[in-house]
Amino acid sequence: MTDPGEKTRTGMVVRTIRDRIVARTLTPGARLPSIRAMASTSGVARSTVVDAYDRLAAEGVIRARPGSGFYVAAPLAPLTLDRLVAPPEREVDPLWMLRQSLGERRHDLMPGCGWLPDAWLAGDALRKALRATARAGDDGMLAGYASPRGSPPLRALLARRMAVQGIDAGPDQILLTDSGTHALDLVCRFLLQPGDTVLVDDPCYFNFLALLRAHRATAIGVPVTATGPEVTAFAAAAATHRPRFYLTNAGVHNPTGASLGAASAHRLLKVAETHDMVIVEDDIFADFEHTPAPRLAAFDGLDRTIRIGSFSKSLSAAVRCGHIAARADWIEALADLRIATSMAGSPLAASLLHAVLTDGSYRRHVEAVRTRLARATAKVAARLRAVGVEPWIEPAAGIFLWARLPDGIDAVDLARRALAAGIVLAPGPVFSTSGGWRDHMRFNVAMSDDDRLSAFLRDAVSG
Repeated sequence: MTDPGEKTRTGMVVRTIRDRIVARTLTPGARLPSIRAMASTSGVARSTVVDAYDRLAAEGVIRARPGSGFYVAAPLAPLTLDRLVAPPEREVDPLWMLRQSLGERRHDLMPGCGWLPDAWLAGDALRKALRATARAGDDGMLAGYASPRGSPPLRALLARRMAVQGIDAGPDQILLTDSGTHALDLVCRFLLQPGDTVLVDDPCYFNFLALLRAHRATAIGVPVTATGPEVTAFAAAAATHRPRFYLTNAGVHNPTGASLGAASAHRLLKVAETHDMVIVEDDIFADFEHTPAPRLAAFDGLDRTIRIGSFSKSLSAAVRCGHIAARADWIEALADLRIATSMAGSPLAASLLHAVLTDGSYRRHVEAVRTRLARATAKVAARLRAVGVEPWIEPAAGIFLWARLPDGIDAVDLARRALAAGIVLAPGPVFSTSGGWRDHMRFNVAMSDDDRLSAFLRDAVSG
């Protein structure tokens, strides 16, 4: 991706020096033109050259010798046109999926990714909040550490927002984190020992599996229905494996889009109580719902349930601020873990989030996104059916359609073929503890209303 700074005069000077190094006109140890000479030959001000040389020095490309000038410090890139040996093809697993989604292929079509397009997010609201923060002149906001539990005003606001979902949590029961993933990592550190077992839905969010693997835990899958996990299978797995906790998206399920039913929630909590099992409820898609579905944290009162949330999907992935809601004594221990592993959070991120949540812009934003998602879900479902791909259910909210491919089409093979065509798909097996669901795909409706995807699927099905 092109650096926007390269379009400035400073960027042009930086690029000129880099090009000379690549072309071997300037080699390691060579002296750069003086600031006056470079300004004259480039037709720019000397201050522009100073800025450019400072940037190159900060990047380690050149180094300054007091009283002597600037010299090339960077090693030369090898003169190869291509790699002699192609890298081995990676197994299609949760980490493969994350690499494809988060890699440098942002120009590709991304129906397999798990977030909204940048243009759908609240950029204007964040820019407004950034300007207000800059004008406030609070140096601690820009340079200091947050308190161990995070911003008190934001925690109080999150407590009020949770109350709308029926979750009774005071500010002392909330810990701010750097993201939803960071929150789950802290919970895993708090609850797990290597070799412990965790129940997950099958299918489930693929990063659950990657993170549990990183903590050396064993994930046991429980089949999912349109109203939650199959409770008989859940009870049998709990009795057999004695899991440390059950990890789920109860509200808007990833990848299926299903919502937990009240009857299922009560039965799950009874099983959890019988087997002294903690429940970890990842609720990062909550704000996409028109009407809140039942929440395990609400029925349980945060007794044995830990609730995780963030705004990376609905507001901005760049404003890293998640949270954990749990019993106060657990929050105390989790705060210690946070200090030990990452010191403290970002006061700036918390301030921006609080500003956007309280000035009315976030409410207006999510209302517009919900409407837009509902239209996209209907359109993408119709597109998929037109090429023989059938949605598992029609979800009431969220960004995903979980869909069955026509007979004989393998999801992993299809994902590899799509990648070669510049399309990132999310094949069913990456969401499964057993590698199942080979005839299913997860489609992001905000990224799938595209003629290129329809044409690719049509060709794949017919050929």
